[in-house]
Amino acid sequence: MEEQHSGSDEARAAAPAPVADLSVLLISLLKSVLYRDGDERQWAALLNLQVQVRDYAAVLNLDLVLDEAEGHAFLRSRPEPADDDSAPRLPRLVARRPLSFPVSLLLALLRKKLAEFDAGGGDTRLVVSRDDIVELVRVFLPDGPNEARLIDQIETTINKVVKLGFLHKLKAASGASAGATSYEVRRILKAFVDAQWLAEFDARLASYQSQLAGVTPAREETGHE
Repeated sequence: MEEQHSGSDEARAAAPAPVADLSVLLISLLKSVLYRDGDERQWAALLNLQVQVRDYAAVLNLDLVLDEAEGHAFLRSRPEPADDDSAPRLPRLVARRPLSFPVSLLLALLRKKLAEFDAGGGDTRLVVSRDDIVELVRVFLPDGPNEARLIDQIETTINKVVKLGFLHKLKAASGASAGATSYEVRRILKAFVDAQWLAEFDARLASYQSQLAGVTPAREETGHE
């Protein structure tokens, strides 16, 4: 009996691992972005099953965006057919989100900073402090008598960008002061603010500043799915 039990253990050890659950992958991608450094096992499963994931996503009018170099994947709604296209217009499973001007401005500034960071080479992980972000944004905001209120508004914008998934709040180091909050700029931002958009960055900022001077809000849409 002992020898049979030992043989059974060896057989189980030699058996191949079960095929990854395609349903788990699809549900995870429908809920949020999948990062390689967040779940390496699920990332490996996605690489193995990406053809099946693309096929199933296509049924829902979605495309799988998989960037192995940057280590992230997400589902994006397919472009709507042109006006002269007779193809049926399917309802969007993932709605576009209108962005306020402050959020649009912060995303643009972070995208430019990420481009500058990449141009410098070295580390691939861009980390900025809360104070860095405040200084980055306040240059483009009108001066006001209430400094504390201005900073509160910027922090509110930061929190919105965190919820969108473009900033990741890092845990404070032991003994760090309360004002030492740091954030990682998620590289997926490059997929939503593309090179063409970035090329028009200076013109957009000039427009933003004009709008601010006239206290005129601007709203844009993001492709964040």
